[in-house]
Amino acid sequence: MISYKDAGVDIDVGNEFVNAIKPHVKATSTPLVLGGIGSFSGAIKLPSGYKNPAILAATDGVGTKLRLAIDANKLDTVGEDLVAMCVNDLICNFATPLFFLDYYATAKLDIGSATTVVKGIANGCVKAKCALIGGETAEMPSMYEKGDFDLAGFAVGMAEQDEIDRTKFVSEGDILVALPSSGLHSNGYSLARKVVSEKGLKFDDMLGDERLIDLLLKPTRIYVSEFLALKDKINALAHITGGGLVENLPRVFPEGLGARIDKSAIKMPKIYKIFNGIVDESELYRTFNTGVGMVLVVSKENLDFVLKNSDGYAIGEVIKAKGVELV
Repeated sequence: MISYKDAGVDIDVGNEFVNAIKPHVKATSTPLVLGGIGSFSGAIKLPSGYKNPAILAATDGVGTKLRLAIDANKLDTVGEDLVAMCVNDLICNFATPLFFLDYYATAKLDIGSATTVVKGIANGCVKAKCALIGGETAEMPSMYEKGDFDLAGFAVGMAEQDEIDRTKFVSEGDILVALPSSGLHSNGYSLARKVVSEKGLKFDDMLGDERLIDLLLKPTRIYVSEFLALKDKINALAHITGGGLVENLPRVFPEGLGARIDKSAIKMPKIYKIFNGIVDESELYRTFNTGVGMVLVVSKENLDFVLKNSDGYAIGEVIKAKGVELV
């Protein structure tokens, strides 16, 4: 007789994994959570205090950054990336993250590796002030190569209906404030891997006092705390992901308005040095965040408050134009 285990799927290992991640999941619990993991779905109470509440959702993955993490056997931070890519999108529509779900698919479940990943997801949820209320693990040996896995994340938040569309709050003369990125975040890694290969760079090569692989795998910064502290003083937010400043900023501008950005004002992390002489500047700005993980659009009268209460700095202003001018 042939068993499921003979086909490459071990149910007992899956059950062991659930027990292994329970303490990490519990660490993300908030007062809104109902019950724990192990049921057929996660449950959460809706927060009070909203006049016209709306539920918002975002989903994303980690992309090719996950390939680097697997190759380097450094899996402790990709879970944070997963959370960050979802919750950073939510706050751009003024949604406060409530809960998170994950999907982990692999050829053969390795409890140690999977637990490390979920611990990272839990760390991200704590930083995002939301609860990890469930997930799914799939063991599919016919779909993935041995040692490979993939991740998907799903975040849900709540906002006031009239605060979701931020374009109506943006005006000519507003100041653009950059919140620094921690590095490449989770975009452009197909290009980054090609550059590493073309230059013959090694994971253990040093850039300053840090290893290349550590710089490449720095987790995507989560901006939820900054959003919650500053939301009354900002008009809009733009999460700078794939497409960079030139494609993401216009998403928060009304018709007829654009941006002028002073490139010399932007502070790029040292990881960007690997692209010198091999990637055109225009390609860099269309592929990566170039050191700017989130842009806050701020009225001039609120600028001092925002600068004093964050690590942000001004990089430009909203003008009558179409698109983004990099000068």
